[in-house]
Amino acid sequence: MVKRNRPSSSAVKPRPQGAPPPRNGAPRGPARKNPREADLPEHLPARMLNEFTYCPRLFYYEWVEGLFAHNLDTIEGAQRHEKIDGKTDPLPAPDDGEERFHARSVELTCDTLGIIAKIDIVEGSGDRATPVDYKRGAPRDTPEGPEPWPADRIQVAAQALVLRANGYTCDEAVLYYDRTRQRVRVPIDDALTAEATETLDRARATARSPRIPPPLVDSPKCPRCSLVGICLPDETEALGEIGAPGSRQLPLFPGDQDDLPLELVSETTDQPIRRLVPARDDLRPLYVNGNGLSIGRTSEVLRIREKGKVLQEVRLNEISHVSVFGNNQLTAAAIHGLCRLDKPIAHFSFGGWFYGVTQGIGLKNVFLRRDQFRRADEAAFCLAVARSIVSTKIRNQRTLLKRNHTEPPRLALAALKRLSEQALRAESLDELLGVEGNGARVYFAALPGMIKLEDETGRIEFDFRLRNRRPPRDPVNAMLSFAYSLLTRDLTIACSIVGFDPFMGFYHQPRFGRPALALDLMEGFRPLVADSAVLTAINTRMVQPHDFIRVGGAVVMTSGGRKGLIRAYEQRIDTLVSHPIFGYRVSYRRVFEIQARLMARVVTGEINALPGFETR
Repeated sequence: MVKRNRPSSSAVKPRPQGAPPPRNGAPRGPARKNPREADLPEHLPARMLNEFTYCPRLFYYEWVEGLFAHNLDTIEGAQRHEKIDGKTDPLPAPDDGEERFHARSVELTCDTLGIIAKIDIVEGSGDRATPVDYKRGAPRDTPEGPEPWPADRIQVAAQALVLRANGYTCDEAVLYYDRTRQRVRVPIDDALTAEATETLDRARATARSPRIPPPLVDSPKCPRCSLVGICLPDETEALGEIGAPGSRQLPLFPGDQDDLPLELVSETTDQPIRRLVPARDDLRPLYVNGNGLSIGRTSEVLRIREKGKVLQEVRLNEISHVSVFGNNQLTAAAIHGLCRLDKPIAHFSFGGWFYGVTQGIGLKNVFLRRDQFRRADEAAFCLAVARSIVSTKIRNQRTLLKRNHTEPPRLALAALKRLSEQALRAESLDELLGVEGNGARVYFAALPGMIKLEDETGRIEFDFRLRNRRPPRDPVNAMLSFAYSLLTRDLTIACSIVGFDPFMGFYHQPRFGRPALALDLMEGFRPLVADSAVLTAINTRMVQPHDFIRVGGAVVMTSGGRKGLIRAYEQRIDTLVSHPIFGYRVSYRRVFEIQARLMARVVTGEINALPGFETR
């Protein structure tokens, strides 16, 4: 798709440029009466008929939920439209004269059909008008010659209907395809107008539906779609067909799949999953680690100063978010710039305690959050999700021991396997807490065997006996607490990106100041990401014993120690790993968002069970 500027739903014409786009829609999830049916906008943008014809699910995401993401195609399309959209020409009233006109960026409405259209160019004379719409791609190549794509035909047909409603005679439209520099004419006949009207009715019915349309199945459209990383079509379809592959969990609701054994299915799907989500992200977090620093903004550049001297400059479009540690200040200009670009600011204490996140308005969809709060009151749902969370965590702890322990303890491995299976049969959240606690005791008792750094005398330099916190009383526990804070930050941001409220969880219960849902999602990643980063930092000497300060019975990391652990953590989340369910290779950084979106699929009822992320 080329144009991404959503016109206003107002019937007043013309609308001033820059007016806010319509944000509206219908709830997703299990079928129920739609309480917002009367709140749909009065006018549907003609461009959205293009999206609906291309993919109803894409239409639902963009118009109903207000979601959008750029990719290379949409950015190129927007750039090609800058010249056209940069100037608005008045459209003369229809008359009987012969004077020709050529108006750019014309916005008109049709109250009868409830359509609003922003037309790139309207050319004609007197009362005859022809809409011209610019597309960045190429037309369909057929034996009869170039033809318009179906979605483009419907869009220009809607534009023609709007022109007719405003008194013009419109018998044809033109599509200009920039890649081949060809004009393709589209006759506006009775058959096409009837098809456009019927498409409009179906689009409105879809918007009013309490369910999001299913994803396209193995469609060639998906790889080029800018929302593919949000939609996850192949992943959602695969999980919807076979439940939760590899999760080894009970179904969400007892009786749904009583004929299935506890070991549900194989660890990967039978059908190959296309890697539609990019494995890496060029954006990187900015860590401000010091004391008394000032973070300001000049134009689109962040400047970090100490006593007025510039220490570092970073472009806003090169960072994903900012993490600020200790007593450092951000100027209003810096906060405004980061919020405008939806780049979160994570706040930590000097010792690494995660305080919270400052971010822009972000996702305006409230329907997922409404389903989230409703599901949180369903005891059976919370228990089913919690079973998967705890079992996945214990299995990943067992995997880390098998991979990294100098002599993997058989008793510990057997105990963790037994506890992971026990978690799947737990009858209450309290029982799960007990299972998780027993697993933690077994796991942390064996953790010293994964620390392989010795001094000249053969003594382990980082001694670890048991897990403790608030405050941590040894260097290893201080590093674990810091790594868990970084992981909490990343999962909190992932929850916000997807549209969740990070503070309403299903396993972790609400508590003041605690992002319960982020903690739910991070449990399975504690051993795979945080613990692994700590072990790497120790065993490769990224962090050394002199990087800690003892204050009373507490141990805190120095600025140099935090830098070393941050480096190990960032290397870990950039590591490519084969997804245990979908088979493609993807970074842990991207897995966080994928897992949050799969949680959303469970909450809204698109898939039946939460698949845990487990490595072999």
